[in-house]
Amino acid sequence: MAYAERMGNREALLAGAKRCIVEKGYAHTTARDIVAASGTNLASIGYHFGSKDALLDAAILDSFDDWDEDIEAALGEHPDGPAVDRLAAFLDVLIGKVRTDRAVVAASLQWVAQVEFSTTVRSELAQAYGRARRGFAAMLLYVADDEVDDDTARRVGSLGLALVNGWCCRRSSTPRRRRRGRTSRRRCARSSQQTPTAVLAHELWCSHTN
Repeated sequence: MAYAERMGNREALLAGAKRCIVEKGYAHTTARDIVAASGTNLASIGYHFGSKDALLDAAILDSFDDWDEDIEAALGEHPDGPAVDRLAAFLDVLIGKVRTDRAVVAASLQWVAQVEFSTTVRSELAQAYGRARRGFAAMLLYVADDEVDDDTARRVGSLGLALVNGWCCRRSSTPRRRRRGRTSRRRCARSSQQTPTAVLAHELWCSHTN
């Protein structure tokens, strides 16, 4: 049954676009590909999203939102533990998602590459990164997002975001390697100084080299 028969056209277009970026990549997905995958029509793209590019932008961001449930569940296992345990739990999900959703990660890199040529991508990316900095710092410190001040978001969140993006970029462009497991990453991270930025940098470095 076509997507459009089971959901509204907007949702069908978004689901179809997400399927296309996985199968064809961001750069090679056409409007007709999305129409075929969603069971809709070309006019519906303009009506609901304005353009194919805007639809693909939404699909990329929505694909990463799909990871939130798994991340929140993993973090919920360490409500009162040290920051290193929450960071390790986050990394376990991140590493797993990069392995299983490599096509999504690759498509996101193609999307980010448009930042110099698209004001929409530039604006969307700036907003997403702003939320991610604050959210990453809140995750590590186990506080609400609105309790993270701008300086903490800049220092802790920006470092985390830069390292995670760098790790994803390298990981997505190298052959798959055998996973050594969660325990070694946690043990390695616990050996570092227990400050948010030190734990973050050390743990990500361990996961990067394992």
